[in-house]
Amino acid sequence: MAFEADLAKAHAARSAAELVQSGMIVGLGSGSTAGLLVKRLGERVAEEGLEFVGVPTSVSTAELARELNIPLRDVDDVPAVDLNIDGADEVDPEYRMIKGRGGALLREKLVACVASRRVTIVSPEKVVPRLGIDSPVPVEVSRLGYRHIEQRLRTLGARTSLRRGPDGAPFVTDGGNLIIDCGFSPLADPDTLEAGLKSVVGVFETGLFLGLCDVLVVGRPDGAEQIVTQARRWTGCT
Repeated sequence: MAFEADLAKAHAARSAAELVQSGMIVGLGSGSTAGLLVKRLGERVAEEGLEFVGVPTSVSTAELARELNIPLRDVDDVPAVDLNIDGADEVDPEYRMIKGRGGALLREKLVACVASRRVTIVSPEKVVPRLGIDSPVPVEVSRLGYRHIEQRLRTLGARTSLRRGPDGAPFVTDGGNLIIDCGFSPLADPDTLEAGLKSVVGVFETGLFLGLCDVLVVGRPDGAEQIVTQARRWTGCT
């Protein structure tokens, strides 16, 4: 089963990589599937002479891209992003997503928001009937006052857990913030929940990505399917 899952991820990444054309500015996502995408783009750079500029959503993605000779720019150094490609932890039938298991959700949402076209790459088990069945909602918060922020999140019905690293210390994002994982299992109304979470002072961003998937690429052991969605565009991008 693990082999089939890895093969599905690889097919999704390769399919999405073919959408990148020379001259594009491309958002490069974070996580295992996005890492496979970056590696495939590095192969295209070496084999085909593909020329594009990558906008990484995490330090780890930037390091991998540099190893593969992919030119990079920060999101503030580009006028716009032509195409953003990233993975997801869960995707529901309305193409709403939970992201942020890797801890890069703030940068991921910033880059997705400025992209003209957003592509999500997943393996089949990430497609779920309702969000929150298997994944908590990551919430990136201020280090100052995080205990009080966590209490406020609990009043919204969340079962909270401060994310910690392998050493037991609080996990710190690339932006220097903390993450509180919030379980709601499953989510009855993601849009209302997003508004409630964002109303808490000290919350910088949430792992709810709503209206941020224009193309869903579902990889399978024998190939990949590209689905052009009819998802509404997130109003926070306007």
